[in-house]
Amino acid sequence: MRASALDRTAVGSRLAGHQKAQTDMCGIVGWLNVDLSADAAERTLQRMCSSIEYRGPDDDGMFFDQSVGLGMRRLSIVDVAGGHQPISSDDGALQLVFNGEIYNHDELRRRLASRGAQFKTRSDTEVILRTYEFEGLNGFKSFNGMFAIALWDGRSRTLHLVRDRLGVKPLYYAVDGKKVVFASEVKAILASQLVDREVNTRALWDFITCRYVPAPETIWLKVFKLKPGHWLSLKHGESASEPRRWWDVPTDSVSCCDKDEEAVDQFTSLFENAVDLRMVADVPVGILLSGGLDSSAVAAAAARKGARVETFSVAFEGAAEIDERGYARSVAAHLGTKHHEVVIGSREFIEFLPRLTHLTDEPLADLASVPLFYVNKLARQSVKVVLSGEGSDEIFGGYTFDRWVAQWDSARERRWGAHGGPLRSWSGRALRAFSRTRIDPVVETDLRRLSEPLVMTNLASTAEKERWFRQPVVAPDSLQRVRDDLSRIGEQDPLNQALYVYCQDWLVEDLLMKADRMSMANSVELRTPFLDYRLVEWAWRLAPRLKVGRDAAGRYATKLILRKYAQGRLPGSVIDRPKMGFPVPVYGWLSNQLSGWASDVLGGDARVRTWFRDEAINELLTEGIDPEASTQARHRLWNLLVLEHWMQSWKA
Repeated sequence: MRASALDRTAVGSRLAGHQKAQTDMCGIVGWLNVDLSADAAERTLQRMCSSIEYRGPDDDGMFFDQSVGLGMRRLSIVDVAGGHQPISSDDGALQLVFNGEIYNHDELRRRLASRGAQFKTRSDTEVILRTYEFEGLNGFKSFNGMFAIALWDGRSRTLHLVRDRLGVKPLYYAVDGKKVVFASEVKAILASQLVDREVNTRALWDFITCRYVPAPETIWLKVFKLKPGHWLSLKHGESASEPRRWWDVPTDSVSCCDKDEEAVDQFTSLFENAVDLRMVADVPVGILLSGGLDSSAVAAAAARKGARVETFSVAFEGAAEIDERGYARSVAAHLGTKHHEVVIGSREFIEFLPRLTHLTDEPLADLASVPLFYVNKLARQSVKVVLSGEGSDEIFGGYTFDRWVAQWDSARERRWGAHGGPLRSWSGRALRAFSRTRIDPVVETDLRRLSEPLVMTNLASTAEKERWFRQPVVAPDSLQRVRDDLSRIGEQDPLNQALYVYCQDWLVEDLLMKADRMSMANSVELRTPFLDYRLVEWAWRLAPRLKVGRDAAGRYATKLILRKYAQGRLPGSVIDRPKMGFPVPVYGWLSNQLSGWASDVLGGDARVRTWFRDEAINELLTEGIDPEASTQARHRLWNLLVLEHWMQSWKA
């Protein structure tokens, strides 16, 4: 049955037609095959929604009927006065909740209207609904946006869960027999009290290597991530089926363009349109500006039409060697933005860790999460929407790929060229090397070295973890997912192979996960122009040499196409500066003012000691706080510190 309060929500959606188009961030929750009384269903939905209220402090809405429930929390961005969810079909048989934005909803509305669709609102949410009515799930392939969608089809008694192509918006689900519970965050699934809380040992196993939990696993047993570009259709009364992939990068070898000038023109058109689409809002929009090439290019595209743009940067107290504010200020002055800054120190960093592990739901040992939270907090004082540069490195070849492409080219000339071809692909050879299959020892050594960039984080081997864990862990090697991804992508240029692997895993479970959590924790919507799917598909067909290759001076350089775009739009000092990522001085603090704190956190009563041998923890602690510690040793120590805070926060 439906509660009267829920009817009001559905009516609110239908009466919003005279207002502007709605695009909102929010959190969605729900279930299928859960039998609750009307009062219990409403209380459960309210509890789930309340656990993620910060994702949508402006409004809420619910629907339940028999063993189906849907709920949402809304952050109003456009059509601030209206746009409630769930939204329903005219006969009430379809019910929809949606987290994200469909940037091309006006175009799709016109197309559907020409086929006879009748619209009662100007919302992108209704465009999703009408698309499904006219075209089914396959119609969702026309969406340009970031989205996590839950649609209950009462006609076929099917619940559809759909996640966007690149995984910008999160979506989790728990399966227990026929019962399925889903939400934008794991904490909402746990708040339902419909799912047992049992730690997933395999997730711990992978976290120690990766510093995040790779999909589709989560830190909780029976709770899973719906992977990017997948949908999951669940029939009422039946056991859960497997998710299906509905999108992947195009793997054909068709080139997007033949000439460099043509490539720059096409990039400019696609990139600036992607930025323009993400600047649309009825609330102020800002830019997270690190002073690096990616965020600076976004700011340049946003400011090119003379719009007054606000930019936001973060720095660390007493860390002049990694302070990027000079670059950010240079870009802000060049573009004429209204610039804001925040400075944090070791006290703010450490005090935030318990909240960090609550917000992320799973252990995430990415140091940049903390400054990202504080810069979003700063931005929220002035804007509700920010654009950022996430995805550029994974799409166009950033990081240290200039060094790796140089080595690959050298290897081709020295070794692979003798076998009659360019270094087009070493996937088969690399797979054999990863799999420890016997091959020529000299070749194997080369392959293992040349294969290193396939994995962004590889902090512990299987042999090391077998020594550290108290009990034997039955789990695949944590690099198995890389082998699987390489098998799926097949023969490609090695750069494309590496970037493909990054986009399947590292980009989603580290970069986009922390971006979503740290922005939504401040009720800020974060948009990612570089992950516009049209730009991503175009980049896949771009000649690898225009991603990473030799510049005009003959030196290897990363993201060449972006650097060409930036010429004349940004200061030369920003275009030519080396990448710093999101630099954080914590590793230096661990050897100084935070060494005692680290020892206390991992002391004799630490929860991680129930999982890991005492001697292993003591060894990793000693190595990690040593003033001469390697980066690897400090990574490992930070993994343990975050894991301990996570275990305390979630009483695991």
